[in-house]
Amino acid sequence: MALNPRNTTVMDQTGSRAEIDAGQRSYMLRVYNYMSLGVAFTGVIVLLMAANPSLMVSIATGGTKWLLFGGLLAMGWLSPKIMTMRSTAAAHAFFWAYAALWGVMISPMVAYFLQTTSGTMDVARAFFITSGMFAGASIFGYVTKKDLSAFGRFFMMAAIGLLIAIVVNAFFIKSTGFSLITSGFAVLLFAGMTAWETQKIKSMYYQAAGNTELLGRMAIFGAFQLYGSFVVMFIHMLSIIGIMRGE
Repeated sequence: MALNPRNTTVMDQTGSRAEIDAGQRSYMLRVYNYMSLGVAFTGVIVLLMAANPSLMVSIATGGTKWLLFGGLLAMGWLSPKIMTMRSTAAAHAFFWAYAALWGVMISPMVAYFLQTTSGTMDVARAFFITSGMFAGASIFGYVTKKDLSAFGRFFMMAAIGLLIAIVVNAFFIKSTGFSLITSGFAVLLFAGMTAWETQKIKSMYYQAAGNTELLGRMAIFGAFQLYGSFVVMFIHMLSIIGIMRGE
């Protein structure tokens, strides 16, 4: 029996669409896997740092924390270069170095909470609240049909304003109440950024579909972005919990 040319075309288009959707799901799964492993790796670094209290004290009380902070900002600024690196191995090295640097940076804060049972519960509470907010925001960014790109510039400007406010408070105002306000704003801001980033990462797949090596680097870049938002949300959620408990 002869095939209807129109039906054949429809089948080809459907098959192609199905292949693209399957490829995109695989790509996003890789992004989330890398991001999750990055968070776990940061946790391992924090535990290793906790075994060396003197080192953490020097980081928390000296100028080292500002060097680390500057390094994190620089790596975040340079992160788009992941997609143009010569090899996937170099992109991996950049991502894992970033995750390790965050682990060193936040280890004094997390270790302080882990000293007591109630503090350990606070860390767990902050982690699960952050995970829930992150998952909800990312799912929204993944499934929504609304174009979130218009929010991108607002998020960037708001993040710069937040950074300035945090630095001013750290050096000049030194207000616990102001810290609570900035932390609350940070959690909401980076939840919004997570939705925007997820949509952007998802749409990037179409730019490199079929290019396995480029897709690999793009997945690492996507994980880098989502990882950064998750960690910042976690830090500020833990800060909110600590302030509310009077820590």
